[in-house]
Amino acid sequence: MDLLRQKKSAVRGFLDDQFLIAMPGMKDDRFARAVIYVCAHSDEGAMGLIINQAQQMQFPDLLVQLGIMNEQEVIRLPQKARDFVVRNGGPVDRSRGFVLHSGDYTVESSLPVSDDICLTATVDILRAISSGRGPRRALMALGYSGWGAGQLENEIAENGWLTCPATPDLLFDADIDRKYDRILASIGIDLAHLSNTAGHA
Repeated sequence: MDLLRQKKSAVRGFLDDQFLIAMPGMKDDRFARAVIYVCAHSDEGAMGLIINQAQQMQFPDLLVQLGIMNEQEVIRLPQKARDFVVRNGGPVDRSRGFVLHSGDYTVESSLPVSDDICLTATVDILRAISSGRGPRRALMALGYSGWGAGQLENEIAENGWLTCPATPDLLFDADIDRKYDRILASIGIDLAHLSNTAGHA
């Protein structure tokens, strides 16, 4: 998580604000058909959130569990907050929550990922979302995906991941089940034509 702390002053990494799309040859089952949004990337490693795996836990249940609301208050949640999907951000630190959101909402702890997307990992933003005062667009994940120095670059070189620039529409839309196929289609790739093996010129 040091990557996030360095982010405030650091130069943007070349994979920041990119999608990582798991290739058919992905060896780690936890990332099968995963799409990851890269939040921070540097020579020291990378951190991102899986955006197309939903958690069993519902957002209202999470608010109660964190003590932000009681069960009676949850009944009065705005529809948008009631329907807010909690995603599985990755296998690391699954008890920790992260919210990726549009830049129209920031608090002191918000970290810019791109010109119009921020990451906030404090309960302030959950309170704001639950009261209808949150960002215009947001997604929440529990846990994150992390890589050590050079690890992600090696996985990309071995054909584990395909990268492409992220778009807010594909990042934030609620169609989780079709997100993998739609992101591939947005860059003109048909899954049927992808190879499991890496090619080297």
